[in-house]
Amino acid sequence: MKSITIKGSQRESVGKVATKALRNAGKVPCVLYGGETPMHFSADELSFKELVYTPNAYTAVIELENGETFEAVLQDIQFHPVTDKILHVDFYQLFKDKPVTMNIPVRLEGNSPGVRNGGRLLFRKRKLSVKALPELLPDEITVNINKLRIGGKIAVDTLRTGDFTIMHPDNITVVQVKASRNVVEDEEEEEEEEGAVAEGGEAPAAEAPAEE
Repeated sequence: MKSITIKGSQRESVGKVATKALRNAGKVPCVLYGGETPMHFSADELSFKELVYTPNAYTAVIELENGETFEAVLQDIQFHPVTDKILHVDFYQLFKDKPVTMNIPVRLEGNSPGVRNGGRLLFRKRKLSVKALPELLPDEITVNINKLRIGGKIAVDTLRTGDFTIMHPDNITVVQVKASRNVVEDEEEEEEEEGAVAEGGEAPAAEAPAEE
């Protein structure tokens, strides 16, 4: 999985006065959990732009001024209710031998025959909660919809692999196609007719009635 580097400074004081001073200086107070003790640090608010304001999933590499580095995932983030400024960020430290849970984006690929025939595509789960070792975390989960017909759906059970665990029940629908008013009534028959035309060149003309 791709990562974003966050350059920070370890915090010695964690009181309200020190926290307010950090925010006034354009910095965000942060805490890294998962180690022996929580580690408090701060980073420029602009450092979180690519990590927070994106539909993609990234891990983070936290680089401190003293040269220490930590691999982590974003665990929680707090925004100001009015200005939407970042108030606080919690990270969880990654270890190679410990599985971690992350929300991974789902990407659809292909063209649904159900949609081509007038059906309505419903993208139910744009992100899935996934548990895996850090090195096996996927950047995204790709779902092919080339065979998705009207009334069809793709559920979690068809997306499972041995690399990671999807933390949702098997029957949870990720994407489906529902009928709409302008749907083709028999899409299979339509596709068969198209196939016949493709194989024979032009569709055969109707025979004229015999003359009496």
